[in-house]
Parts: sequence; C-alpha cells; structure tokens
Amino acid sequence: MPHRRNSIKALRVNKKRHSHNLDIKTDLKKTTKKFEALVTQKNAAEAKTALQVLFKKYDKAAKKNLLHKNTAARRKSRFSRLLASIA
Repeated sequence: MPHRRNSIKALRVNKKRHSHNLDIKTDLKKTTKKFEALVTQKNAAEAKTALQVLFKKYDKAAKKNLLHKNTAARRKSRFSRLLASIA
C-alpha cells in the first residue's frame, strides 16, 4: 500500500480506470460472440446489424487506446469477410 497522498490517489484512479476498461473489453467480447453466433446460424440480416454495432465498439476502443488501432482494423476486416462468406 502506498504511503504518499499522491500515490494513494493514483492507486484509486488506476483501480477505477481498470474497472471501466475491463467493462468495455468484456462488452466488446460479448458483442463479438453474439456476432459470431449469428454468422454460424447463417442469419445474414441480423449479423449485418450486429456488425455495425461491433464496428462502432471496436472504433471506440481503439480511440481510447484499449486496443491498438491496427488490431481493431484487422479484427474488423476479419468480421467483414466472415459476414461476406454467408451473405
């Protein structure tokens, strides 16, 4: 446990940020699994709308540096190709 006031505050802020970032990443994973489930069911119409939501979430995560921008772009590309394979 830190002794200095500034370190204590930094620890408190880091815990808060970590919790928030974890929530965003968990939501991203849930949305990804939902999209992949729709693709395996070959439900193209719903998968297309889920893909738009997924893109938005990946863009926001990349913007906030939770993911590297190239990682987000790579995953978005893969999801697009996955949707194109069933459509």
